[in-house]
Amino acid sequence: MNCIITGASKGLGRAVAEKFAAGGYDLCLCSRNAEILSAAQDELSSRYPSVTIRAAAFDLAVKEQVQAFGNWILGLGISVDVLVNNAGQFIPGGVYDEPDGALEKMIAVNLYSAYHLTRMLLPGMMAQRKGHVFNMCSVASFKAYPNGGAYSISKFALAGFSANLREEMKPHGVKVTTVYPGAAYTDSWAGSGVDPQRIMEAADVAEMVYTASRLSPQATVEEILLRPQLGDL
Repeated sequence: MNCIITGASKGLGRAVAEKFAAGGYDLCLCSRNAEILSAAQDELSSRYPSVTIRAAAFDLAVKEQVQAFGNWILGLGISVDVLVNNAGQFIPGGVYDEPDGALEKMIAVNLYSAYHLTRMLLPGMMAQRKGHVFNMCSVASFKAYPNGGAYSISKFALAGFSANLREEMKPHGVKVTTVYPGAAYTDSWAGSGVDPQRIMEAADVAEMVYTASRLSPQATVEEILLRPQLGDL
């Protein structure tokens, strides 16, 4: 079984990689930073020597880089059993005051990367009549909040992509799950002053994704919504 994860070198993607490796999946990992990605690959390989862990650095904000990653996956000749579209970026600001180009950047990373990669890998999944696509959205996908701006807009769009894909893939045996995590402690929260006990662990999100992937072929978890016990910050 093979699991492809974007944005896999740290944060939620790294936690998902850890969970699927522990479950015996071979992994194909991608992120922008080659050095951090290589370190993650080495650590996971040492902890889970029985699985194959491949990694390649690509900037998924660039369509040609997404296509290069997709072609790399296709060139391996492996089945795509699980695809986790996790690559993402957050630029703070409101619609009225965020930096020029913020929306274009957020749409490129948070939406187009998932759209283009999924389109490349779907034909094989449809041909094998199995596979599972997870799209890592956010509670910002359905709830606007201060300083969310282009990020929230892009996550709304990703949720729309995921909902449409779910409907299209029903007759082809391919599952689609939209994941809506609230705040989970990752590197982006380090130095924020927020108590790690106030928000979720990245492993919590990974646990839910993995569990949803293990159901019978006739069952699909369409949406996963997780929030900190005390609610959103």
